[in-house]
Order: sequence, then structure tokens, then C-alpha cells
Amino acid sequence: MLDTTPLTDAVDQFADRLRAAPESRLQRVAAAEARSLARELAVRAQTVEDPRAEPREMPDAGLFAVSDQVTVAGRDLALVLTDEAQLAEAVELVREAQKRAGV
Repeated sequence: MLDTTPLTDAVDQFADRLRAAPESRLQRVAAAEARSLARELAVRAQTVEDPRAEPREMPDAGLFAVSDQVTVAGRDLALVLTDEAQLAEAVELVREAQKRAGV
């Protein structure tokens, strides 16, 4: 079994920082970065679960929901990953999104 703690830790850290961010920062760039990340993580999880199915897009639930969307998508992906390379890539995606979000 693959230890996905690095991914869940990175996702939790990003989500916590989003929750603590002021609304003005969320409006500028952070929410868009977080939403984009959540959508990418969700697509990756769905693709691992069923490579033949067309992935569904995570909806825009608003500024104050993006932290929860990142958490859910990241944890969903962590549950289905079985490959070290995919894990490392997902962790890097989260870290890079957090940097771009400025939180």
C-alpha cells in the first residue's frame, strides 16, 4: 500500500492557508488557482478509478468553498493512487498551486 501522507499533508496545508486568507486575496488569484487545482486532482482521481469514463468537472462553488474542494479532491486522489511517480507529481501540483495562489 502506498503511503500518500505527503499528498494529504500538502493538501491540508494549502486548504488551511486558503481558509485563513482574506477575501481580497481569494478574489485576486488564490481561489482561481485552488479551483483549478481541485479540478485537476479530481480528474486524476476519476481517471485512476475508471480510465474509460469521461471525467466530470468539479463545479465552481464560490470563493469560500475552494478550500473544501481542494481537500476533497486531494483526499479522493490519495485514496486511489498506487504509483510513487503519480504521488510525487500530485504533491508537486499542490505545492506549485499554493505558490501561485500566494498563500
